Amino acid sequence: MIKIIINEQPTGRISSFEMKGHADYAEHGKDLVCAGASAVSFGAVNAIIALTDITPEIQQGSDGGYLKVAFPETEKDSEIQLIVKAMIVSLQTIEQDYGQHIKLIYNR
Repeated sequence: MIKIIINEQPTGRISSFEMKGHADYAEHGKDLVCAGASAVSFGAVNAIIALTDITPEIQQGSDGGYLKVAFPETEKDSEIQLIVKAMIVSLQTIEQDYGQHIKLIYNR
C-alpha cells in the first residue's frame, strides 16, 4: 500500500508530504495506482519548481518507493499551497477508487 502522510500546520498550511510503499495493484510497470500517484505527486513538484522558481526540499528512495517533499515558507507560499492542495485533491480521488492500495494520512 502507498501511504501518503500530509503534514498540515494549525493554519491549514501544508508543510510537507511523504509517500512510502508500493500499491501492489498490478505487476511492476502495469500498476496504474502507482503510476497515478507518481504522476500526480511528481507533476505537482515539477509545477511548483517551474511556476514559482522555488525548489522544495526533496528526498527520494533509490527503489522508487519513497518520496518526501518539504515546502519552505516564501513570498510565493500561496501559489505553492494552491498547487499542493490540488495535488491532494487528485490523490484523494485515486484513494476513493483504490483505497485498498493507497491511503492519505493527515498529521494536523
